[in-house]
Amino acid sequence: MEKPKINPYAAVVIGVLSVSTSAVFVKLCNAPSGVIAFYRLFFSVLFMLPIFLKKHIHELKLITKKDLLFSTFAGILLAFHFILWFESLNFTSVASSTVLVTLQPLFAFIGTYIFFKEKLSGKAIVSGLITIAGSVLISWGDFRISGTALYGDFLALIACALITAYLLFGQTVRKRLSLVTYTFIVYFISAVTLFIYTLTVKQPLYPYKLSDWVYFILLAIVPTLLGHTLFNWSLKWISTSNISMAILFEPVGATILAYFLLHESTVWSQIVGGIIVIGGISLFVIDERKVKLSEPMKKSKLG
Repeated sequence: MEKPKINPYAAVVIGVLSVSTSAVFVKLCNAPSGVIAFYRLFFSVLFMLPIFLKKHIHELKLITKKDLLFSTFAGILLAFHFILWFESLNFTSVASSTVLVTLQPLFAFIGTYIFFKEKLSGKAIVSGLITIAGSVLISWGDFRISGTALYGDFLALIACALITAYLLFGQTVRKRLSLVTYTFIVYFISAVTLFIYTLTVKQPLYPYKLSDWVYFILLAIVPTLLGHTLFNWSLKWISTSNISMAILFEPVGATILAYFLLHESTVWSQIVGGIIVIGGISLFVIDERKVKLSEPMKKSKLG
């Protein structure tokens, strides 16, 4: 294997810091949630367009009707994930919202159990119960603060379920297309969906302050293109499970940034609940990794 030009672990750290900025940029922006989501995807597509046209446009011939249908569903789900998650930040804290969105691995495992009949291990169930306990603690603490904070938590949980469905729809298409092509198609469909949404609910696409336009562009560049690109680049040298573990620290980075940039304080229930959630998801990711590693060994013994 070729030696990387930069340390892949350093790239993952930068990636985590990059995605941690997302919630803070949204909070700093004064536009409606649908508009913020639209411009995040619109500028992402715009920046990806030259690379797609130059190196990947030929892959459009490989797309089947089923791929297009699944990509459309994925794009729509991603659009509403952003709408609900960004809207949750209007009601609850960055800490609570980002922690609850990290429940995605748990939602994914439930989804694969229901739709693909994958088995649930005892450790996975225990880690799931631990994670749920942490989520309940966060929500209980937010409810004590205000009913609107609890509503924000609820929106974040729905957003988490939607991003899980988005990933489940995309996993089969992703196997046949390059990362750039699949991402470009889904982002494009998502941007179109968000454009229709903003027109339907009559959220104006302009005018906005210069600072808002800066945040729109930063959302496209920093968490979307830089953060996720670094994660995908690092996969060549670092296992998926290790990167999944690293991404769990996004709420930590987001909470620290929110404290310094937004002067957003945290209460004990958010801190303790967040630690429990991250701990539960960590146990789940570790257990999932062990299961995947043991499967080839079992097959080799049977062979």
